[in-house]
Amino acid sequence: MPTEKKLDMSTRWNLREMFATDDDWRKTLSETMSMVDILAARKGKLAESAAALWETAQQYEAIQKNLEALFVFAHSNFDQNMSDSTAKALFESASNSATQIGEKLSFMAPELMAHTMEEFQTFCQEKPELKLYEFFAKDFFAQKEHILSAEMENLMVRMGDLGGSFQKIFNDLAVNDIEFPELTSPEGEKVKVCEAEYGRALTSTDAGYRNAFYNALLGGYGKHINTIASTYYGSVKHDVFNAKSHHYSSARNRAMTVNHIPEPVYDNLVSTVRENTEPLHRYITLRKKALGLETYHFSDMMVSLVKDVDRKYSYEEACDLVLKAAAVLGEDYTALLKQAMDNRWIDVYPAPNKRSGAYSTGAYRPHHPYVLLNFNGTLDSVFTLAHELGHSLHSFFSNQEQPFIYADYTIFCAEVASTLNEELLSRYLYDRSQSNEEKAMLLCKKLDDIRGTFYRQTMFADFELQTHQMVEKGLPLLPDGLCELHKNLNELYYGPDLEVDSFLSYEWARIPHFYRAFYVYQYATGISAALGIAKRIFSLGDEAVKDYRKFLTTGGSNHSIELLKIAGVDMASPQPVLDTVKIFQDTLAELEKLL
Repeated sequence: MPTEKKLDMSTRWNLREMFATDDDWRKTLSETMSMVDILAARKGKLAESAAALWETAQQYEAIQKNLEALFVFAHSNFDQNMSDSTAKALFESASNSATQIGEKLSFMAPELMAHTMEEFQTFCQEKPELKLYEFFAKDFFAQKEHILSAEMENLMVRMGDLGGSFQKIFNDLAVNDIEFPELTSPEGEKVKVCEAEYGRALTSTDAGYRNAFYNALLGGYGKHINTIASTYYGSVKHDVFNAKSHHYSSARNRAMTVNHIPEPVYDNLVSTVRENTEPLHRYITLRKKALGLETYHFSDMMVSLVKDVDRKYSYEEACDLVLKAAAVLGEDYTALLKQAMDNRWIDVYPAPNKRSGAYSTGAYRPHHPYVLLNFNGTLDSVFTLAHELGHSLHSFFSNQEQPFIYADYTIFCAEVASTLNEELLSRYLYDRSQSNEEKAMLLCKKLDDIRGTFYRQTMFADFELQTHQMVEKGLPLLPDGLCELHKNLNELYYGPDLEVDSFLSYEWARIPHFYRAFYVYQYATGISAALGIAKRIFSLGDEAVKDYRKFLTTGGSNHSIELLKIAGVDMASPQPVLDTVKIFQDTLAELEKLL
């Protein structure tokens, strides 16, 4: 554990580069709310002329830039110490203000939608600066049938806030209200069963302890399965209500149309993975045999197949490995990585009351990205560093090259840069491994990553598509039906060697991403795209690197499918998904030889 001084300074992010004091933050929030009132006072005049439309665009962008910076600081500041009441108050102020802004400006879309693309193009001739917004305008007017009246849009903003309550109920239940038991670890330590202990418990070499922990965890959710089923049912009904109210054909249609992803991309993913589960079945069989288990449970999924390869890495070693692995992407790329490592863009170590997990965040220039880690010296922590910095550099390059309106990229593209960095690190370590044990460990990690990100997230996408379709048909979501659906999907995806017991049937109830509908499929498409790009880089070299580096600068300047084509992958076809299956098969074959 680092010293307190080191923890507080050199390895903690410096959020005060954004706002020197909390009073500066509050002043910016007050100024932003005043800007909102000024824009709201122009109701009815937003686009009465080319000059008026330009003023509207500039005012709205200024508000959004400020709000983004306010939010990033508030949530990051709170996450570094969730017991800090002042930080929590800032975060709540940011959240409440965002809702107020949404309500005050809800008239804008209906008012602007009363105009046409032809009028916009005429305005562009009068004021050429407006050409900047042409791509945005095309997408905006294409959504004309989905924009409601000003009064209805205002109501939908409030309904959206209400709809978010289902996730809050789930979070409160999972974090605060479910009473999990205490177990004794194989080392004699008293362990409170909870999500925070999940990873450590399921990598224990004691199969009985792993299974007892997992059953106790899922059993906790199982005791509240009626409440969780009702909460999830409410969330799905809200998704369906929102889609119908905005005249979309389905909840999935709304989620994908908003991000300009063709629905066949989702169908291709699910159908292709369903047709290619055999390699995953083979992997489960291999794991069962290698671990010497008569019955293979989901609790056995994370334990290492390779003994005595449990080295620890210092943070400095992790940084060095990430820099060397990413060197193929260019000196300027690694120089920026080093800047992030040296200049306190990263909050490195666990700390009292710090949020668990890891993420990358940041606001538009002049600000830079930030990374939250909970580095613990494991190989997974090294990969997490590479992953989150992939996000950060994607954001940095997009922010530098794109105007604000096109700087942000979609979730569909987001996981590509992060997963590619992991693949570069995996290849770098594998090529320099000194023993068959090290090679086997890295192959297992790659298989587990594809299993968890590609197969598992597709299974979740399959689950939420079916639940939404049930509600759209007027069918209720009942606890027994949800558990049965999840049980059947586990059997389909993982095969006959996985014991799908009553506890695993509860697993759907612990997945928070289900409260953000049609999100998880993008993890699977993201890893497919990243593996495809990595394959190009390893085979084509500089040409592929150049294409990928261009992709990193594009932000949201075009639709996601088109932007990924720049990097050399076509996610509108099933090919990247099939290629991911092939990579899994080839990796499994290598592992089988070593074991």
